[in-house]
Formats: sequence, C-alpha cells, structure tokens
Amino acid sequence: MLDRCSLSLQCRAAIGLGQMQVLDQRVEQRRAIFQRYRNELERPGLAFMPEPAGYRSTHWLTTLTIDPEMTGVTREDIRLGLLEHKVEARPLWKPMHMQPLYQGAPYHGSGVDERLFETGLCLPSGSDMTDAEQEEVIERILGMLR
Repeated sequence: MLDRCSLSLQCRAAIGLGQMQVLDQRVEQRRAIFQRYRNELERPGLAFMPEPAGYRSTHWLTTLTIDPEMTGVTREDIRLGLLEHKVEARPLWKPMHMQPLYQGAPYHGSGVDERLFETGLCLPSGSDMTDAEQEEVIERILGMLR
C-alpha cells in the first residue's frame, strides 16, 4: 500500500506527464501572443527581448522595456494604467541587491539589472489569453503613449 507521500508524488508525476502532451501547443500559443504584441507595439521607445539567431524561445513570459523619454510614459504609468482596467502587468523582477534582505550586501553588477527593473514590464501572456483580451492590452498601451 502506498503512503500519502508516495501517492502525492505519483499524482504530481501524472499531472506533469499530462502537461507534456500539450507542451508544444502551449509554447506555440505563447509564441503567437509574443509575436502579436511585438507586431502591434514595437516602435521607438518600446523594445522586446530579441530572439538570438539559432535559438527558439518559448516566450513563456512576454516582457518589454519602455523608454520614458521616447514614449512620454514610464513602466509604472503603463502598469497602473492597465491595472485601472483590471489588467495585471508586472515589473520585471527586482534585482536581489535591491531587496531589503540584501541591503548592504556587496553588489558586483553594472546597473543593467536596475535599468531593466526600472523600465521593464511583464505583459499578460497566458496560454489561454484570448485575442480580445490581448487586443484590449494593446489598445490600452497604445492609448497611453504620446
């Protein structure tokens, strides 16, 4: 007889195996969402992470950087503007050295991480995102730009 821990591990393994059956479909959905965002939003002041030659990104997370001088808005302006309409977008991850736990710890970076945190935004990009939901995000962002 299996104990609870073994059963739990077996259940998680079964879920993982089930997810593997739709992995390619999910990746294609995420890639399509990224491409649409890029086609509709890429312009001076908005930049998406490039896909290096010879590599194939899953685009599991769609992010862009916003240059406030070129767009007239900050990352936070866009994030809060979307949130007013119940659209969740998030800043890029806060660098470890900027988090309270590591305050005062040695930092060996060049500031790229801080600039990305200040200007980077993660857009909604779930595999189940509808065309209408993505269109709303795109239109709201375009409406905030100068």
